[in-house]
Parts: sequence; structure tokens; C-alpha cells
Amino acid sequence: MVSLPVYDRTGAEVGTFEIDPAELAPRISKQLLHDVVVMYQANRRQGSAKTKNRSEVRGTTTKMYRQKGTGNARAGSRRSNIRRGGGRAFPVRPRDYSYRMPKKAIRLATRMAVASKVADREITLIDNLVFEAPRTKEMASILKALKLDGQSLLVAVAGYDLNVYKSIRNLANVLVLPVSDLNALDVLRPRRLLMTTAALETFREKATAKQAS
Repeated sequence: MVSLPVYDRTGAEVGTFEIDPAELAPRISKQLLHDVVVMYQANRRQGSAKTKNRSEVRGTTTKMYRQKGTGNARAGSRRSNIRRGGGRAFPVRPRDYSYRMPKKAIRLATRMAVASKVADREITLIDNLVFEAPRTKEMASILKALKLDGQSLLVAVAGYDLNVYKSIRNLANVLVLPVSDLNALDVLRPRRLLMTTAALETFREKATAKQAS
């Protein structure tokens, strides 16, 4: 069981949140986390790299010099792959790097990622995060009070909130997501995870329901 302190907007501790990482994931598999993160990274690859073969390179096809009598090795087209400016022998072609893993494995990896943040105490809990209107300056002061400014951060909230999103989107190295959109890559990539107590409770309820099913 891990006891996490809960803070308010001023950085003052207002309570604690008891949670067992095993509630989110019975164990943490580094291999599964690695496989899922590599999958997400591969799916983000553009795959548009392309080089030309000898038929696509601009240049004459005339034989460079006669076959015999020059003392040089025989040579044909100037577009040969062994000459400067020629085409590639095995050119790189545009390709799709994306692939998919089983949904159960992907969802389990997300729960493992959050469980690892809890176990390593790389998670900060705040009692609420609500804005009447977009307030980037106020959000920046909250992060400073929580000592989370100046480092990569993921902010997870219970549901999509437009004012919270607009208050965070212009802050450097800070990403905001509802718990329903969390994935292993977005959870593990930043150094810290900031969650509201409602968001963590919602995530725990979903994780418990998944393990029970």
C-alpha cells in the first residue's frame, strides 16, 4: 500500500490518498512496457524516406568510353550505382512502419505504466483542477507551487475540460489528457505525472473492473 500526499493549488498538503499499485496491475512487466512503447513510436514514424535507383537518376545512358583499349575497367551508364551521382543499388522506399498489438496487452501496459509511477512516487496528486476560463498564468503558478515547473509533465484529469486544456497547452513540456486517453508512452515519457484525486480514483475503478472481468 502506498500513501500519496494530496495537495491544493497553493502546494499545501490537504490529505492523503491510499492506493495499492497491485490494484492497477498485479505486476509490472518491463518487456511488455517496452514492446508497447516501441509499437507507439513505430506507429508515429512518417515512413516517407525515399532514394532513387539508377532508372530514376537524371543522366545520359550513353556508354562512357569504348569497351577495350583504354586501360580502364569497362563502364556503361554514368547512372551506375558505383559512380558518384548514380542511383542506389538497393534504394530506400516509402513504407508503413505501423503495426498493432492485442488490445488487452495495450490496456494492461497503460495500467502498468501508471502503477510504476505510483510505486516510484513519480506522481503528484492535487485535490481539484478547475478553471472558470483559460488561465495559463494561474496554471503556471500552480505548477510552481507544486514544484513541478521546469520539467516534463503529464497532467491527467478525470474528463475532458476545455478550460484546463487551454490553460496548459502553451506551457512547455506539459501535456494534458483525460484518463480515458492515457497510454503507456504518454505516461512513461515525462518525468512526472500530475493527477487529480478524481482522475486517479476513476482510473483505479476502471483498472479494478478490468482485472475482475
